[in-house]
Amino acid sequence: MALPPPAPNQAFCTVSALEGGSITAAEELFITDAIPGHRMTMPVLCFLVQHSQKPHKLLFDLGIRSDWDAYPPKVQEMLTGPDPMFSIDSSEDCIKSLAKGGLTPADIDFVCISHCHWDHAGCTHAFAQSTFLVGDDCRTLFADSYPENPDAMYPSDLLPSDRTRYLQVAEWGPIGPFPRAFDFYGDGSVYIVDSPGHLAGHVNLLVRTSADGAWIYLAADSAHHWKILTGESQIRVGIPGNPHLCMHHNKAVAEEHIGHIREVWKMPRVRVVLAHDVHWYAENKGGPAFWPGMIPSL
Repeated sequence: MALPPPAPNQAFCTVSALEGGSITAAEELFITDAIPGHRMTMPVLCFLVQHSQKPHKLLFDLGIRSDWDAYPPKVQEMLTGPDPMFSIDSSEDCIKSLAKGGLTPADIDFVCISHCHWDHAGCTHAFAQSTFLVGDDCRTLFADSYPENPDAMYPSDLLPSDRTRYLQVAEWGPIGPFPRAFDFYGDGSVYIVDSPGHLAGHVNLLVRTSADGAWIYLAADSAHHWKILTGESQIRVGIPGNPHLCMHHNKAVAEEHIGHIREVWKMPRVRVVLAHDVHWYAENKGGPAFWPGMIPSL
């Protein structure tokens, strides 16, 4: 179950956090032992990944789009309707965060979208020269999309048809505790990890952050709260008025994948960061882990 050891002249990547907005929602949506009525404000984290030996720049997720009124009406209803499920702050977005280090969307070679939920897919149209990387199962989300279906949550033009690589997850092999992963650069520096359970096509990123054996695991929405990873709490199913609501489309499969993350988290020199990592964000907001700085290796 160990991760691959470093090779001679091992390539690695630096990883920098980016602001992608924030979401405020009832804690009861996410964990079983939530404080009744408590609303938690969660960051939406994006990440800039830069290769040590190639000029490539890869973004993992795009966060919330600043022009959120461009979302499909069904999404806007969740944000601004008479009983909104979420409230958001998109004043700091991924594009503004890139600019803090002198980068624009034109500088980004690859955009890997962990999954196509509105708070992760951002404004894809701004990245007009980037190649998009997504799990192949996300195609199913666009079979009945907006505006053809006015009640759909996924816009049909979210992913550029000529610049999107639908990754064939079924063809991937194992790495560490994960059954399926793809060595993106072919040099052991970045692995795109199949991460089923949350939404069709959901992927995570496992990045080697030093030539001598350090890693970071970017878990996206595999879990929304650290208590789930530690085992102190469980994934919530059902809230008053909606007994079947769950933040994962397949709870059992999501829990199995969380078990794999728990295994890699316990390995030496592996850092795990969630997309909505409240505690990590509180410790690092505005600090050197954010671009133009970088997250230090363990």
